[in-house]
Parts: sequence; structure tokens; C-alpha cells
Amino acid sequence: MRKRRYKNTLILSLFAIFILIAGYFSFFYTPKSQGPRVIKVGIVGANKADIAIWKNVAKKVKQKYHVTVKTVSFDGYDQPDKALKSGDVDLNAFQHYAFLNAWNKSNHGGISPIGQTYIAPIHLYSKKCHHLSDLPDGATIAVPSDSTNESRALFVLKNAGLIKLRPHKILVSIADITSNPHHFKIKEIASEHISRMIEDVDAAVVNNDFAGPAGLGKKQTIFVEPLNKDSKQWINIICARSTEKNQRIYHEIVKAYQSKKTKQLYRKFYGDKQIAAWDVKLK
Repeated sequence: MRKRRYKNTLILSLFAIFILIAGYFSFFYTPKSQGPRVIKVGIVGANKADIAIWKNVAKKVKQKYHVTVKTVSFDGYDQPDKALKSGDVDLNAFQHYAFLNAWNKSNHGGISPIGQTYIAPIHLYSKKCHHLSDLPDGATIAVPSDSTNESRALFVLKNAGLIKLRPHKILVSIADITSNPHHFKIKEIASEHISRMIEDVDAAVVNNDFAGPAGLGKKQTIFVEPLNKDSKQWINIICARSTEKNQRIYHEIVKAYQSKKTKQLYRKFYGDKQIAAWDVKLK
């Protein structure tokens, strides 16, 4: 009997010591999974549509995964990829494939696409002309100065029949203009400044992120970029650091974005100007 009592006492003592040790370490150690997790998404030129779309995404992710999604707005296209690579944001959603490919090439990579958002045809705007045919010989046409958006703008001018470009090239520059019969002056201006200089030129190709806030719309449009199989490089994307591209929560954020509600918000704010790319078929 005494031996059994001694054994029970030993077991209870060891159990008590275990509880004390576990309590000690639990007091000083907090698992990383505890507390709200915040994921920052870099965007450019935040407008009502962006705010509404990401607010809806954040609501879904918060309800389902208890993760907080916050947007960080940047003024220009040169900033969000730097911020993503350095870790200042966790994702970004502002660029198309062509822009990302050019950025990765110039900055030794590090960023990968994880999901498609939309494709939005860009427009040639003018406050001086109502039709393409109104552009006078020698007219000044502004295009974005960064390589990918300049290339896209030049293809817009080519598709409008205003110039011809060197064939079989995806990324073109002013040097690739092979025919300019009306002697248009192509002026390179930073994307974020073109909309503010629209009255100083005869026409301008303005990125959608800046056209809306500047009040440029159907009234000022003299040509719209056509969509076809070559347009894939202009599909906008959500990106992550390449080392984290497979993180499950990031892909859940993509799913939350690629929703029926997002399509409804596209229609509300953009009409038919912005098209959901994740299920679009380019002819």
C-alpha cells in the first residue's frame, strides 16, 4: 500500500512540474499565428472604384480568414514594385504582364503574377479635336514615357492608322516608327503627368488610372484600343514576391477579388471600359 501511495505521489508531482513548466513557457511565448494578420496591397492612383473593390475583398477575407487586407496608394508606376520587393507591401495590383516583365528584366526579377484582374482598353483623348480626322498635320501627341506603356500607346496610334511600326516586335519605341505621313510629333511624358497636360497637346494616350480622376471620358475620346489575342500582355495582375508566390492566403485574396461582386463594381464604375480578365476570351 505504501509503495502504491509513493508511486501515485510521484506521478502527481511530475504532472504538477509539467504544468508549471508549460505555464512558464506559455507566459513568455506567443505563437506567430495569434493576433490579426495584416496584408498590405500596393495600388496606384486610388479612386472610388479601387476603394470599393478592395473594401469588398477585405471584407470577405476578414470574415473567412480573420486576415486584414489594407491598400497602400502610390502616385506613380515606378514605386509599387520597389515597395513589394523591399517588403513594404505584401502584394500589389496595378500593372499588366508587359510592365512586370520589363521591370523584372531591369531589376533582376523577384516579383511574380499570382492572378489576373482586368483588361481595360486605353484611349486616345483630345480636348481640341472631336475625331481622328481632325488631327492636323504636325499635331503633337503625348504618350507615356515608360517603356511598356509607351509601347502600348504606339500600338494604339498604329491601330488608329496614324503611324506604322517595325513588324514582329512586341516592345516598341519611337525609334520603331517606320511611317509617319502626317508628321505627328510624338512627345514622351511621365504617365502620371499626361492627363494634367492634355490641353497643351493635340491628343494624348492616357492610362486609365489617371484618365478617370482627370475627368477624361467618352466626350474627349477620339479612339479606343481594340482587343485581340495580342492584348494578353496588357492584362492587369495581382503580384507577390516570387519567394512567396505560393502562399495560400495570397491566392485566397485573388479568389476574393475574382468574384461576381467585383464584376458588378466594374460595371458600376466603368461600364464596359473595364473587363474582368480572369474569364475573358480574347479573339
